[in-house]
Amino acid sequence: MEIGITSFVETKPDVHTGEVISHAQRLREVVEEIVLADQVGLDVFGVGEHHRADYAASSPAVVLAAAAAQTRQIRLTSAVTVLSSLDPVRVFQDFATLDGISNGRAEIMAGRGSFIESFPLFGYDLNDYAELYEEHLELLLKIRASEKVTWKGGHRPSINNLGVYPRPVQDSIPIWVGSGGRQESAIRAGLLGLPLMLAIIGGSPTDFAPLVQLYQKAAAHAGHDASRLKVGSHSIGFVGENTEAAADTFFPSTMAGMNRLGKERGWGHYDRSSYDAARSFEGALYVGDPDIVAQKIIHLRKHVGVTRFMLYVPLSTMPHDQVMRAIELLGTEVAPRVREEVTKWEAEQGLDHDSIGI
Repeated sequence: MEIGITSFVETKPDVHTGEVISHAQRLREVVEEIVLADQVGLDVFGVGEHHRADYAASSPAVVLAAAAAQTRQIRLTSAVTVLSSLDPVRVFQDFATLDGISNGRAEIMAGRGSFIESFPLFGYDLNDYAELYEEHLELLLKIRASEKVTWKGGHRPSINNLGVYPRPVQDSIPIWVGSGGRQESAIRAGLLGLPLMLAIIGGSPTDFAPLVQLYQKAAAHAGHDASRLKVGSHSIGFVGENTEAAADTFFPSTMAGMNRLGKERGWGHYDRSSYDAARSFEGALYVGDPDIVAQKIIHLRKHVGVTRFMLYVPLSTMPHDQVMRAIELLGTEVAPRVREEVTKWEAEQGLDHDSIGI
C-alpha cells in the first residue's frame, strides 16, 4: 500500500487573518513539504495544475523538479496534468526532464481537469473538451512508447517520424488516468491498461467499489492483467495528535474552501454538520489521529481495492507548520500502521505485492 500527499499549492485568504500568501512563498513552502514527505518515508507526492490566482502551481513539473534535487526516494507526480489543454509533446519532455533530475521517480497523472481556465488561456475550445483529452492521451502514450513518433490528429499539427527528447531514465514513465468517478474514465483506463486515480472527495468511499470492478473488467477484456494494475484514491484529510483537535484545526479552512468552490459550482452550504458527517468512518474525509486515519485507509484497501492513497492537504490555506506536522504524522505513524496491517491482510487473502503491482 503506497501512501502519499497531494497539494494544489493553494493561496486562498487565511480564514483567521485574511492574509493572502504570495505565490512565491507558497511555492517555496510546497518544496519544503515534498522534502519532508521524503524524509518521513512517504511514497509519493503529487502537485496539481491550475491557472488561477488562488493556486500557485501552473507548472507541476517545475515545482517537482525543484524538490527532486533535494529528495532521494519519493515518487513525484502531477495531480493532475490538464492534458486536454496542453501539448503532449511538451508534457512528455517536461516529465522526462523531471525523471532525469530525480533519477527515475517521475510520474504523470493525466486528467481532463475540473477547472476550465486553461482552455481559453491556451486557445482551446471547450466544445472539444472530451475529444482533446482522448487525442492528447493517445499521442502522449505514443511518445512514451517510441523515441521516434509519427502521428496525425484533428487538433494538433501532425508529427512525421520526429524524435522527442530527452528520454526518461525509466523504461516507461507511469501515466495514471485521473478520474472524478465517471464510468467512461474508468473504462478508458482499463482498456488502455493504465493505473487509475480516483478523486474520492464526497459521499461514501465504498460506493466507488463498483467503479473499480468496472475498471478491472475493462482491463481484463482488453487482455491486461487486472491484478497488476494500481488503483489510487485522492482524498481530503488531515492528521493530528488527537482526533478532536485535528477536526477543529482542519474545519475552518475546509469550510472556507468548500464554500468558495460551492459558490462557483452551485453546491449547497458546507457547515460543521456536513464536515462531521464526512469525517465519520464511512465518510470521505480522512481527519483524525493517526489510528483513525490509518483504519480508514485500511478499510479503503479492503473494500474498494485502492493500492495507493494520497491525502489532499490542505483544501484551503493553512499555516505551513500545521501542514508540515500532518505530513510528518502521516509518514511516521499512519503509513507504517497501514503497511503492516495491509501486508497481513493480503497474505491472508493469498495476495502478494508483485501480483497487485506494488
